[in-house]
Amino acid sequence: MKKWIRGGNIKSIIQDKKKCYISESEYNLEEHHIFFGKNRKLSEKYGLKVWLTNKYHRTSNIAVHNNIVLDNELKQIAQKKFEETYTREEFMKIFGKNYL
Repeated sequence: MKKWIRGGNIKSIIQDKKKCYISESEYNLEEHHIFFGKNRKLSEKYGLKVWLTNKYHRTSNIAVHNNIVLDNELKQIAQKKFEETYTREEFMKIFGKNYL
């Protein structure tokens, strides 16, 4: 299993740079665990997270936590990236659903 370590934390397997995944801004950034709630620790373990500005993360009607379309798009991106290393069956066993 690949580990993605930076500064003691597992980094994103989706992003290389600390900037908003959507707007590319480098300001007002928050880390978004793509699979949150009960799966937050799994997002951390597998590096399934991105940087978002607070506008795209939680403070507006277009924010991922308020926008099911954006939420599903990020989940699809994360699943595709996960499947570059693991299988779809492993993804479904771990996360309980196929988003593709």
